[in-house]
Amino acid sequence: MALTAERLDPIHWVALPMLASMAATLLFCAPIRVHGLQLPEPLFALIPAFAWAVLRPSLLAPICLLALGLFNDLVWGGRLGMWALALLAAYAFILVTRNMMSGQSRIMLWAWFGAAASFAMGVAYLAVLIETGNAPSLLAVAGQWAPTVLLYPLADGLIGRFEDADPRFR
Repeated sequence: MALTAERLDPIHWVALPMLASMAATLLFCAPIRVHGLQLPEPLFALIPAFAWAVLRPSLLAPICLLALGLFNDLVWGGRLGMWALALLAAYAFILVTRNMMSGQSRIMLWAWFGAAASFAMGVAYLAVLIETGNAPSLLAVAGQWAPTVLLYPLADGLIGRFEDADPRFR
């Protein structure tokens, strides 16, 4: 945990995590294969979604999540709006349960991050099911969920960087 927190300005708090999420998504979409296996495609946008909802909810976050979701749809070739819907639903889930997370250990926050990932993937699963009439492969969904949940330390680091920056939350 950092001894000093960074300023809570939109560039550091919103723009940089958003750009980092986009860059990581592009990097993991590279056509790299090792022994016939492709890199996993975790939902990097869930990292800022979780941190933004836990630490400082704002009106800017849903707009950025909409942009991140549409970006993911374009990069992954999915239905336009599916990941935006999933990220906004996960953000809403985190906001609703935010008070219950207060004071919890890192392990519990990791479990909450996993629940948020499950919620986002569940919304995406239902969106595909309703849109196409075919259920996506549960193995493929699990293959995206597991690497996403393993990204929690990055969300924890983002929360730790800005945890004491806003005097309203001290």
